[in-house]
Amino acid sequence: MIHKSLHRIFSQDSSIFSSESITTELRIIPCKQHGLIRNSISSCATKITLDLQRAGYSAFIVGGAVRDLLLGLKPKDFDIATNAKPDEIRVLFRRSRIIGRRFRLVHVMCGSETVEVSTFRGDSFTNKNNELMPHLQADEHGRILRDNVFGSQEEDVKRRDFTVNALFYDPDKEEIWDYLSGYSDIKSRQLRIIGMPLQRYREDPVRMLRAVRLAAKLDMKIDAATAKPIGDLAPLLQNVPPSRLFDEILKILLCGHAQTCVADLQVRGLYHGLLPVLDMVLTESVDERFISLVLKNTDKRVHQEKSVSPGFLFAALMWHEVLAIWNKRKAGGEKSISALYMAIKDVMASQDKKLIIPRRYDAIMQEIWAMQPRFLGRAGRKPFRLLEHPRFRAAYDFMLLRCESGEIDMELGNWWETFQHAKASDREDMLFRNEAPKKRRRRRKKNETVTGSTQNISSVSGSVK
Repeated sequence: MIHKSLHRIFSQDSSIFSSESITTELRIIPCKQHGLIRNSISSCATKITLDLQRAGYSAFIVGGAVRDLLLGLKPKDFDIATNAKPDEIRVLFRRSRIIGRRFRLVHVMCGSETVEVSTFRGDSFTNKNNELMPHLQADEHGRILRDNVFGSQEEDVKRRDFTVNALFYDPDKEEIWDYLSGYSDIKSRQLRIIGMPLQRYREDPVRMLRAVRLAAKLDMKIDAATAKPIGDLAPLLQNVPPSRLFDEILKILLCGHAQTCVADLQVRGLYHGLLPVLDMVLTESVDERFISLVLKNTDKRVHQEKSVSPGFLFAALMWHEVLAIWNKRKAGGEKSISALYMAIKDVMASQDKKLIIPRRYDAIMQEIWAMQPRFLGRAGRKPFRLLEHPRFRAAYDFMLLRCESGEIDMELGNWWETFQHAKASDREDMLFRNEAPKKRRRRRKKNETVTGSTQNISSVSGSVK
């Protein structure tokens, strides 16, 4: 079914690598109009750009940094585009290295900052016979695997994904160079792909996920033509390398608008197969409430500029699967702890086939899950040992989410909140109130061979005497 759908879509457009239909018109916007001053750019990015210009090259701050600054947001990093080749950039900056296979670029180290410098890409993908040029590699669906052709600035702008990411800023003259009306799209809060959507999504299917993320993050509306083919082309995501898919999913979940993104992924049919949690149908259930709380808390921490652990996040998002298998195994007669460990093993094995989560996260996820039954033990030395566990805080926060969602009684969360902040004497009282200590059986001495019944007879005899 999927293959037939893809064949129908692909047959509509055979000129996969042509960008002749993209019309450019350069518009130079002065500082007095856009208001973006040089001091808004990081000192390292400014220095590298000006050094390239002084060496006789054309160089600009480009992409997301320009976009974010115009929207009043704080850029995560600053990228530079230039007509200098990677080897020429490498010679110019001593602390630099060439990276990348799909497209070679240079990382320039400046103090503690690393600035990415890329060479303008060309848009001549085919020869006169519309045959793929040898410097390019693509799969059967049109996804570009390797592309190291360089070109002019005007050609480069056609290769970028969305118009709002195709603005060039010159820190020397404080001008913005706009070839595709990206400045107008920013002002009208519109996300528009560059070129033919079918072609651009086939070149890189991850652009569909990126469109959803950017629209939520930037509070923009996806242009109708940009959005139209997304549902039909969603199966192309199955051909994306798992590592790239994981990186994009992580960006979606940590962008500060995860709730909006997940809802939009569901609406557009992009969620299936990426994460088990995204396959859920929106229903009034404990699972859905739990996931909603997870995404809400994650968004809140991102906006507060607090750290978010990917391991904790994925443990929370996949918990409903662990819980379902755990309960099923217990219902089948397995002991609780062994059933939980088998459930964890089953979920991890299943998830590895869909989305490769790095091993460094696996250990965190499994520890958080495995610690959940330990919160039920509130007598003896068990609570004290749990407090000393290096993952206690993460497991405790996880347990609180379970309480808030209604999965377990909130009384448990309140007890642990009080216990961990109580004085030593108060903790002992809490343990006593919670569960009465068990009577210890007296251990018999080695030379004591008399049975209980004999002792009673002896006692009686003694009293008679």
